[in-house]
Amino acid sequence: MRAIVQHKYGPPEQLSLREVDTPSPKAGEVLVKIHAAGVNDWDLGLLYGKPIFMRLFIGLFRPKIAIIGCEIAGVVEQIGSEVTRFKPGDKVYGDLSDSRFGGYAEFVSVRHDALAHMPSNLSFAQAVAIPHAGLLALQGLRDIAELSRGQSVLINGAGGGVGTLGLQYAKLFKARVAGVDSERKQEYMHLLSFDKVIDYEQEDYTESGIQYDIILDNKSTHSPFKVIKALKPGGIYLSIGGDSWRVTQYALLKK
Repeated sequence: MRAIVQHKYGPPEQLSLREVDTPSPKAGEVLVKIHAAGVNDWDLGLLYGKPIFMRLFIGLFRPKIAIIGCEIAGVVEQIGSEVTRFKPGDKVYGDLSDSRFGGYAEFVSVRHDALAHMPSNLSFAQAVAIPHAGLLALQGLRDIAELSRGQSVLINGAGGGVGTLGLQYAKLFKARVAGVDSERKQEYMHLLSFDKVIDYEQEDYTESGIQYDIILDNKSTHSPFKVIKALKPGGIYLSIGGDSWRVTQYALLKK
């Protein structure tokens, strides 16, 4: 099969299209013929080997993961033993970030629990935008924050996948949603119907005096001591990525 292979850390130009062996599904795995693959922060982190501390896990000097790509949509080609949820021909999509990645190839063999049946009303290109970003938004707003009707939510880094999918979930609960991102994404965010759109280059949401029930932070650009000013008493702050030093601060302060 053909695959986009990484042999060193660096920009996309160092990637190469190679012929590699097609994997065979092991017990509990599914071989998927990939029709669409997404590009996420995870993939960029693996590509550049950043933040640097990640190299302790992904390869200190050379990447251990030769084929990156964490979001896929495609068709089941073959199933391994012990797989009962899928059969050849099923349309599936999934997040491979806990399954050795491998999305930038014609085929990938992946654990069956990393996949789900693809909604019939979506194309492969539409479906592939959901698994990684959608799960992050859902885990944050539904599972951890337990968003309830009418609450106020601020999403930092709102113009990306997590932010736009998080907005749609929050609106199911009639939440009031503010979005923070760069100037170039402002028009797009208005079209998506954020209740308030903030250009971070012009306004610091932590200094506005407005407080929110939930802050979903994809960028983690502010210190915990600033963010707390934008939270209502009893409010919930969720850091799901961004500046590695800030994420570390939040982890250390977590109760």
